[in-house]
Amino acid sequence: MNEQENINYIRIAKAIEYIKNNFKQQPTLDEIAEQVHLSPFHFQRIFKEWAGTTPKKFLQYISVQYAKELLKGKQATLFDTAYETGFSSTSRLHDLFINIEGMTPAEYKNEGKNLIIHYNFYQSPFGKIIIASTPKGICYIAFNDDEIQALFHLKEKFPQATFLQKADTIHKQALHIFLNDWSKLSEIKLHLKGTDFQLKVWEALLKIPLGQLSTYGNIANKIGSPNASRAVGTAIGNNPIAFLIPCHRVIQSSGNTGGYMWGNTRKTAIIGWEATKINNDI
Repeated sequence: MNEQENINYIRIAKAIEYIKNNFKQQPTLDEIAEQVHLSPFHFQRIFKEWAGTTPKKFLQYISVQYAKELLKGKQATLFDTAYETGFSSTSRLHDLFINIEGMTPAEYKNEGKNLIIHYNFYQSPFGKIIIASTPKGICYIAFNDDEIQALFHLKEKFPQATFLQKADTIHKQALHIFLNDWSKLSEIKLHLKGTDFQLKVWEALLKIPLGQLSTYGNIANKIGSPNASRAVGTAIGNNPIAFLIPCHRVIQSSGNTGGYMWGNTRKTAIIGWEATKINNDI
């Protein structure tokens, strides 16, 4: 991901925000392009390069009605999940997503003491991200355009750890998640600091297929705690692995996108972007 792609995402995000705020007026392509100071032709081209579809089609994917239709759909089987995420078999899906390791009680209690954490900053289709890892796997991914602030938030998670800025092979494996061809993905291991309940919620998020959506209540049912929707929401809000653990796929039962740690507009952009991947847009 390069700096120009980041600039394009910022433009797209601004356009999406404008569309959301002015949906009832059904703004034209010219009006949306004017908001990001581009010609209609140039804006349409950049938008299609980024999202893989036209602004008009993308609007459909971020609408409340589209979200409601997804929520009404049948629960996906493991095979459906594997197919929709681009894997040839359920075992390939298992290899990628099942490797979550919780930190030991001592690591959790000591706030990362004796842990050496490698971190670095990267570009993604949805803005700048920070990725951090221990020798056991990725422990943190967050969207943040401010590198100083991003590092501050990482250190808050592990105040006793030793931090080294270093591009790690594990980081590069995680970045492949943003590519169209997921056949190139290697095994991705996560080393997470969380309670047993949080880990259970985060594992449930990994089972939501690409381009599909779920609700807080549905996740609560999946983990066998049907009355714990609020606690599930809190656990989702504390998800330390942006995008890779897809908390962006959990929305309100009304079809509204709801909150997102890294910004509601970014959440909307990701939901729409993923929808284009399974709808064969040209």
